[in-house]
Amino acid sequence: MSVPVPSVPLTAPGGVVEIPVLGLGTWQARGAEAYDAVRAALDAGVRHVDTATMYANERDVGRALADSGVAREELFVTTKLPPDRAGQEAATLEASLRALGLDHVDLWLVHWPPQGRARPETWERFIEAQAAGRARAIGVSNYSAAQIDELVTATGVTPAIDQIPWSLPDYDPAVVDALRSRAVVLEGYSPFKRTRMSDATLRAVADAHGVTPQQVVLRWHVQHGFVVIPKSVTPARIAQNADVFGFALTDEEMAALDGLGQTRR
Repeated sequence: MSVPVPSVPLTAPGGVVEIPVLGLGTWQARGAEAYDAVRAALDAGVRHVDTATMYANERDVGRALADSGVAREELFVTTKLPPDRAGQEAATLEASLRALGLDHVDLWLVHWPPQGRARPETWERFIEAQAAGRARAIGVSNYSAAQIDELVTATGVTPAIDQIPWSLPDYDPAVVDALRSRAVVLEGYSPFKRTRMSDATLRAVADAHGVTPQQVVLRWHVQHGFVVIPKSVTPARIAQNADVFGFALTDEEMAALDGLGQTRR
């Protein structure tokens, strides 16, 4: 990757934690496949790797991080608490750290609202883990704005990030505004799965820049300031996904792509 990956700030006690706007998602990748995908991403210049206890690949991810030779301070590693481990937060995080071979993660998320509820008591354990230096930043995944408000009301601590399904068809300014007004960074997963790559508008933008529709989707995230974690286990595709910093979409192109969000509403 010839151009460094930009980052956005996450609020954390005592300062700001910078999260690279582009990372590698590892859902469904296990064993050698997960290991090789992480190594390929690091070789391509990606420094942000997203995993989860639920993915059962933390050990593979950790081996890849260690074998890569990339300095720990250059890496941004996320893992997540499964909702059925609510009440076992500390033990689960320690198991994740052992599997990853790390003494802390850069971001720890509540993977889903446990039993569909915000669970401020779980969030309290996250706050404790952050205070203990086991997680630099803490956040949630698949939470609604109302559930985030419940956590803040109960604890006074705002999740730094909300990781949600996000793509061109998912784009909703109301969701963006709801999170930004709360100083919560939007991190999107499944950017390709939920996007119709044959869409005429998307393909026209891609052709105009000599790139793939997938690269346009990722560039759209980046220019909006969203964090995005495309998943792939194919080295060539991982490298292609990382190569989205050498072109920029025009305001008109961004607006046209935003308009694809109307297809879901």
